[in-house]
Amino acid sequence: MIDFIRKYSLYAAWIIILSGVAGSLYFSLVLHIEPCVLCWYQRIFLYPLAIIIPIGILRKDAGIYIYALPFSIAGAATAFYHYLLYVKIIPEALAPCSASGVSCIQKLPDLFGFFNILQLSLAAFILITVLLFLFKKYENK
Repeated sequence: MIDFIRKYSLYAAWIIILSGVAGSLYFSLVLHIEPCVLCWYQRIFLYPLAIIIPIGILRKDAGIYIYALPFSIAGAATAFYHYLLYVKIIPEALAPCSASGVSCIQKLPDLFGFFNILQLSLAAFILITVLLFLFKKYENK
């Protein structure tokens, strides 16, 4: 199992990242759902990972997690904050985008009946972070 994690955790993270990039572009370019400020921040943390991870894979860089973890952790924190705003645990007055442009708490379409874009983003960043930590833990063994 350890060999499997060591060998494929970065590939799994990269697949999740590419799915997130493709999904975000689909929602904005095809479905015409305009991203809010927090959505843009999440993209800012996700998109560089689509380049950093494959470079680390190709170079067999055992320290790739050093470069990638700050992006995935910051993305997860932003996605978590955004989700708390969306479900009204954090008051709308603390939303950075309510005054200018698209609201951070706009109603989003549900996927598969119960997942929305914010939940998928949060889950993706958490999975990427876990996979990077697993890679870090088992790479030197």
